[in-house]
Amino acid sequence: MKRLLTTIIIALATLAAHAQHGQLAAMRNVVEGGYNFWLYAPSEYVTDHRRVPVIIFLHGASLCGNNMQRVRRYGLLHAIAKGRYYPCMVIAPQNPGGAWRPDKIARVLDWVEARHDIDTTRVYVIGMSLGGYGTLDFAGTYPDRVAAAMALCGGSTLKDFGGLGRIPLWILHGTADRAVPVSQSKAVVEAIKESGNDGLLRYDWVPGASHGDLARLLYLKQTYDWLFFHTTLDNPREVDRDVTITKDDLRNAYSDLDPKATEFDIVDEIKPTKQP
Repeated sequence: MKRLLTTIIIALATLAAHAQHGQLAAMRNVVEGGYNFWLYAPSEYVTDHRRVPVIIFLHGASLCGNNMQRVRRYGLLHAIAKGRYYPCMVIAPQNPGGAWRPDKIARVLDWVEARHDIDTTRVYVIGMSLGGYGTLDFAGTYPDRVAAAMALCGGSTLKDFGGLGRIPLWILHGTADRAVPVSQSKAVVEAIKESGNDGLLRYDWVPGASHGDLARLLYLKQTYDWLFFHTTLDNPREVDRDVTITKDDLRNAYSDLDPKATEFDIVDEIKPTKQP
């Protein structure tokens, strides 16, 4: 029943989106001690002022720097531009270099929550490569703020993995990854298992998949179906084990994209709905 309701809500929102535009804004130097970031708001938020979930996307090392346009080269913002639609706000920070810092990501999330009427029970985080490390480090540091997390071809610098055992978590890695060996993800899985708190953990080692193959997950419908299944209000917390992702799914990740469904306007600022 929960999955059916989620599917219906998303389908209705997708139909409505064809007639309305979302908005995208580059936020520079607005969060003290945080990152510069892109903020995307769907038409449901911009036009109808509905409370929406949030996905934090953490990019890999190739997008680091100070040119924020790089963050749009692949990942959630690029997937939206290509036609992957979901009714959620997207926070896409840019890492200037080095490891992702969970505290700086948290400050960006604080800034957005203070100004925008978002559903704080449905904050999701997903990242790839260096962003996969950042995803696990952030989710493990702030598990109470995360409804679900998905880490692609990454690893973790955490010393205590107890926090990761408290959230629905899906770790995926290709067995033919030459950029980040699958052993990095396997080490995280083993650490969570050793903590004795792996009831909310999923992991898949995609046979023969390369580093680039896993990037296709960011364009795949099932990825967002899985994330949106979860909320921090679930009592007890549960992890969706029904959604599956195969190498064939990755090959066909772009087959149903419709750019007309995700047209958006680039603006200076997305109008706040709350007073900070």
